[in-house]
Amino acid sequence: MTINFDEIYERRNTNSLKWDKFKDRYRAKYNVEDADNVLPMWVADMDFAVPQVVIDAIKERLNHPIFGYSYISDDCKEAIRQWYKRRHNWDISKEALLFHSGVVPAIATVLETFTEPGDKVCISTPVYPPFFNIPKGLKRKVVECNLAESKENIYEYDFEKLEEEFKNGVKAYILCSPHNPGGVVWSEETLKKLIQLCIKYDVLLISDEIHADIVFDGYKHIPTMTVEGADQAKIVACIAPTKTFNLAGLHAAIIVAENEKLRKKLIQNKNAHGLDDWNALAAAGVQAVYEKGDEWLDEMIQYVDKNIDYLEKELNQIDGVRVIRPHATYLVWIDYRGTGLSEKEMMDRLLNKGKLALEPGTKYSEAGRGFLRMNLACPFATVKEGVERFKKALL
Repeated sequence: MTINFDEIYERRNTNSLKWDKFKDRYRAKYNVEDADNVLPMWVADMDFAVPQVVIDAIKERLNHPIFGYSYISDDCKEAIRQWYKRRHNWDISKEALLFHSGVVPAIATVLETFTEPGDKVCISTPVYPPFFNIPKGLKRKVVECNLAESKENIYEYDFEKLEEEFKNGVKAYILCSPHNPGGVVWSEETLKKLIQLCIKYDVLLISDEIHADIVFDGYKHIPTMTVEGADQAKIVACIAPTKTFNLAGLHAAIIVAENEKLRKKLIQNKNAHGLDDWNALAAAGVQAVYEKGDEWLDEMIQYVDKNIDYLEKELNQIDGVRVIRPHATYLVWIDYRGTGLSEKEMMDRLLNKGKLALEPGTKYSEAGRGFLRMNLACPFATVKEGVERFKKALL
């Protein structure tokens, strides 16, 4: 199979958050003069067509003209199980699969189930914004513990600092694995230390593994629940095919709860809110990609890896700018601290001079100041255009 990832699809005027809705956000926040000509390379949304098997499966389901109440079939559940066993050596029991509309609302459900207003929820920053926005919205107290920068400028854990926070009564910790925005694939040793800390201080570990499938050569994602000692901890994992195959619009995610006590409480919460499983079209699409999506994914990863090669080569030539090469995800963390520009100055240059929309680092907490996040899951022509606009912004 050869997939044409070079093909450019017109996404403007398709109710696309990435291409249409962003204009209002950036106009208001950064006083953008002309948002219509801005190239959006911000939110984690691919500009690649989904695998054809998804479209075929949904079309087949559409051939039946009745859309009554439905449920997740055993075949769909088995497709999910086999995917994680095949790609991650993770043997998930069928009973452990709980279905949700997205990883972010799944995290909210887990927090609501196992913590109370006022409880401390710990996160390691910089990190994906919902990790602090969701707990705050639920009236939990967010405790930020900054990650340390290694010699390679990739993040690592400062376990002494994290343990000090845990000692002060943390109830839950949200792990981003692989890490967003840094693109780090955590080592087994790191995950083992984290699990042991959670056991020691009776902290619920919520493991967001939505980017698990997009990992580059030389690295291997390790599901948190497969690490030694994980069965002694209170762990709930959140997984989904949505980042992997660009299916966010189908609203399909999974909570994995092998611990029976935790699972029963999650089911009670789900029932109390009247939450249902995926709709019929989502189930058809997800089953299809988990059964037949391997080749598409492997080719997509190779394509994005080449995009990153180009970005790294070009932007690292700019004084004060350094591309942080990710182990995983199609998101690149760019360090511009050496330019001396403030975030406001950098965003003004990018949006009004370069006509390029990237994510500002402080969106990921104060620990992200001096960084930008750029999405490279797009045709090479778009990457090339984005690089030229970045250069123009800094001239």
